[in-house]
Amino acid sequence: MTADAPEAAPQQTDNEKPEQPAESDESQDDAESGVDDQPQDAWAARRDLEDHAPRTMRYGARTRFTSGRVGGDNHGVSAGQIVGDVITGTKTEIYYQFGGAAHSSGEVPAAVLERIATHFVTDETHFATLTERLRTDRVLVISGPHFSGRRTAALMLLRGLGATPVRVLDRTTAPSALAQQLGGDGHVLCDLITERDRPLREADVLAARDRLAEKGGHLVITVDPLAALDGIQAAEWKPPAPAAVLQAHLRVAADPETVEKLLALPAVTEFLGRNHQLREAATYAKELVNYALGKTGAQDIERFSQTALERQIQEWFEEDEASLHLRDKAFLVALAAFDGGPYALTAELSDLLYGLLQKTDNPGLMPRVPVFGTHMEKRLQVARATPYEEEENTEWGPVTQLKAAFQDERAALILLREVWTGHPSARPALVDWLRRLAGDGRPLVRTRAAATAAVLARADLPSAMALVIEPWATSSGFRHRQVTVNALVLAHLLGLANVSRIIDSWCVSDDWKLSWVAIRAHGLIGPERPLETLVALRGAARRQQDQDEPQELLLAELAESVELLILSPADDQVLADLVRTLHDDRAVFDLALRGFLSACRRTGQGEPYGSPLVLDRYARALQERSPAAGHIAELWRAALRDPDHTKQALEVLRGWVLIAEHSPDTTEWALAALLPALAGSTSEYQRLDHLLRTMPGEDGAAPPLVASRLRTVLSPR
Repeated sequence: MTADAPEAAPQQTDNEKPEQPAESDESQDDAESGVDDQPQDAWAARRDLEDHAPRTMRYGARTRFTSGRVGGDNHGVSAGQIVGDVITGTKTEIYYQFGGAAHSSGEVPAAVLERIATHFVTDETHFATLTERLRTDRVLVISGPHFSGRRTAALMLLRGLGATPVRVLDRTTAPSALAQQLGGDGHVLCDLITERDRPLREADVLAARDRLAEKGGHLVITVDPLAALDGIQAAEWKPPAPAAVLQAHLRVAADPETVEKLLALPAVTEFLGRNHQLREAATYAKELVNYALGKTGAQDIERFSQTALERQIQEWFEEDEASLHLRDKAFLVALAAFDGGPYALTAELSDLLYGLLQKTDNPGLMPRVPVFGTHMEKRLQVARATPYEEEENTEWGPVTQLKAAFQDERAALILLREVWTGHPSARPALVDWLRRLAGDGRPLVRTRAAATAAVLARADLPSAMALVIEPWATSSGFRHRQVTVNALVLAHLLGLANVSRIIDSWCVSDDWKLSWVAIRAHGLIGPERPLETLVALRGAARRQQDQDEPQELLLAELAESVELLILSPADDQVLADLVRTLHDDRAVFDLALRGFLSACRRTGQGEPYGSPLVLDRYARALQERSPAAGHIAELWRAALRDPDHTKQALEVLRGWVLIAEHSPDTTEWALAALLPALAGSTSEYQRLDHLLRTMPGEDGAAPPLVASRLRTVLSPR
């Protein structure tokens, strides 16, 4: 029997095309996954979930994110608008003067420059180097991320040289026309717009330098790390620490005692630990001053950090002349899905998403993905992410890989929520992308597809169910169905209360695929609600028994879910309830013993001679005088007595004896304590004694010596 074609469901095969729109290529994806698609062992599936789930939703620990439209109130930036990075006191200054001319400029008032100087902080050595370079070259190109203070630095560099008044040039100025806009004053061109076919060239800068030398002026140009430059080595801007900016702004607006008290607030400590942008630190200073004056409450300063992060993410996906390229937006989405994952994998799959987004943006064009693009460090700098090396668990063992993660661990969840709920036009590409990830051969990729679907479900359950989760659940391949399981489990960990209702209803569905998904999900979520889970599993087992042809596939899955429950932190409750209901009916009896014996096969770290987990639990229960010891013995005796389970039970015991040969100090001691409890009658004694007398060693060798030692603990009754 093939695993994906149970006897009671012969009409469904892996090659059968599921019901879906004609233009979808899901059937092709399923075919590529192989006609021999097999359900992954539940224990291995749980291990993959533990190994590869994002840091914000590690399996086994409940995780919530309570902001915006997910798990909390939908609120805006509580400290007012954050626009630009030139902030003076409690006012944000915008230095653009727009007019009808092709190239417009505006003069920065001297009073504004002086206000900025009162709280400007920088690395003096670095700043002096930039000043000298500007003095000598007359043109200085500064590269740094948005909102890193580069604009403020440009103004202060010109002020420091006495290059005043300072005129702000229109950022849409064509690089080739730049020199024509210059005179004998100081000039700043912030966030110059460049394109691959319209870069800022060395010739443009040289022409500007000649013009400034003639007129006696200076120019500072600020660009982001992704700007198109040709033959120009931009100076990297090294921003000050947000803490220094916050303190400088507070000291201008409040007395030293108040500043000290504000900086000691836990909310401020948390804010500074988040590596916020300088503009956010400056605006936070305003919020703190208002708090000190009693104009705002504690909740406002506590929520500011996350609200500022939400605003930054919204800005990333806005469509305007300063917005990121579509490829960079695709990278941000991929980084959110693979936060803390290998950088190369994230970049690879972000290009897949980029191609799909291009199809949505312009269906008439063939998607094009540049083979070579922006350097990793620049991409991560824009994304406010950090590269680092760390071991990644693989099926071949731990492997050291270069990974990338957002500096703020909240960013991934908030970003995915923003894309899903704030930009519905991206949904077709995102759904297609996730479907492809769910069919990928790499466990990490599949797990992250599930985690992403969980976040989408937490943000908008009806849409996520209709577009992502239900199509996966009814897919013709087990691979997608396993991803459905993981998505539901992780959504539950994110606090989505509806998951229990979903799997309870699917567990008794007439569609065996939905039942399979629900049964496995029960095994993973069950430790949080063990008794309710066992009720659901027993109901499903009875339902199968009532069928004319019970589906062995589902019966096996039910047993694996019981196994997971037995080997979970809820083991005491699970064992007690299994014993309590053991003799209710045959379906429940078989379910309990199949799950129990499967659990007995599991060893520590999965090693062939690792210590049996159930036997270890029995040993601990004896030492703790816990009822679990009696429950384990009772289940063993039931399995050894029943003709349908005796053979498997003896095989498991034989395996335990062989393990005891390798671990006499632990496994042998525990087995010596258990065996007398299993020989409560003459027939039970004879069965165990016969096993120990006749069992062969490994590879047909002589009986292990430990078997003779264990016989001495048995006595006839």
